[in-house]
Amino acid sequence: MDSLDDDSGDSQPEPDGADGNFSNFTAEESVAEFRELASSAGAEVVGEFIQKRDKPDPATLIGKGKLQEIAAAAASSHADVILFDHDLSPSQQRNIEKEVSARVIDRTQLILDIFARHARTKEGQLQVELAQLQYMLPRLTGRGIEMSQLGGGIGTRGPGETQLETDRRKIARRMRHIKEQVEEVRRIRAQQRQRRESMPVATIALVGYTNAGKSTLFNALTKAGVLESSKMFATLDPTIRGVILPSKKKVLLSDTVGFIRNLPHALVTSFRATLEEVQRAALILHVSDASAPGYVASEQQNQVEKVLKELEVQDKPVLRVVNKIDLLSHAERANSPDQDDTIRVSALKGIGLTTLLEKIDAALTDDPLVTLQVCIPQSEGKILAQIDARARVLSREFNAGNVYLEVLGPESFLRNLAKFANSAKT
Repeated sequence: MDSLDDDSGDSQPEPDGADGNFSNFTAEESVAEFRELASSAGAEVVGEFIQKRDKPDPATLIGKGKLQEIAAAAASSHADVILFDHDLSPSQQRNIEKEVSARVIDRTQLILDIFARHARTKEGQLQVELAQLQYMLPRLTGRGIEMSQLGGGIGTRGPGETQLETDRRKIARRMRHIKEQVEEVRRIRAQQRQRRESMPVATIALVGYTNAGKSTLFNALTKAGVLESSKMFATLDPTIRGVILPSKKKVLLSDTVGFIRNLPHALVTSFRATLEEVQRAALILHVSDASAPGYVASEQQNQVEKVLKELEVQDKPVLRVVNKIDLLSHAERANSPDQDDTIRVSALKGIGLTTLLEKIDAALTDDPLVTLQVCIPQSEGKILAQIDARARVLSREFNAGNVYLEVLGPESFLRNLAKFANSAKT
């Protein structure tokens, strides 16, 4: 599907969302990211426009002259979709479509479309449909005839044209029904989480900017086989797998949807059931892209932290995981050593993963690692097998039918061996 990109900003930092915070992305960087979004939605970009304005036009966002220029370019290139890297009001969207004689998609609708494209589970599909209906409801006025003439493609995935042509009451009923289903998903997930939390097994949540390599890292640590893709938002549906740490402690690792600049609020709300895994996590792994330029990486970090704040988890323990160091030169790697709260890895090449697991081990304070010296009779084969399975043996000596061990493991497990510590060899 051919499309034209339009970014209505300039090369200076722009307000980021309704709260008035500023983004350090320049217009060129925003267009580059938006181009990736368009590609992830299946569009072929045939032209791009940037306009610098002191303030947006209330009727069409961009100026009349620029709008006529875009209309002419769309006609000459046979583009059937115009993509705006900006949110459009319903009236702006209708006014622009009348001028350009093509379908107009704003940033939020494009992201919603990508989510609809990638949702695989029933839960994910419900959450996307709810966000799409919330977005489309105020845009139904005057759109009945136009929508009946739409074909497939960007902006038409999900609920479907015939459903959106129905009256608002029916859509409202559908939204209530979806919310009830999502609430049921949340209830079931809460029960599953309650069962997990009844055992001393911590959950580690992977978060990060979209396309930072979270799923590749998730697969490298868990061998789960989750879809890995350079496309944005390739992972939508939550996946949880067990991981054995060097101490033999078992933890659960949770993969989550990637964040992005101006992530539509409707999606944050709709995917709250998924993101609850982040809220319940004992530790957050914030994954970033080592190959991103410094100022871009910093801004991406700010955007992730903004969403974490919205989820009210900004005070949770965080380990920064800088991924894709295989894309750096040897000199760049040497100048960027690991720090206490930052680990540099290549999930694709398997670099630094052992160090990362050790850092996770040390960072979990709910069931801390302790060292214990014990003396176990060799006849206690079951206990010796449990130690090998659930703790890390630092030293082992045999003497007079006993095994003298120094072990490192979770406090919850080693406290069961306290009776053997009294007779430990000194």
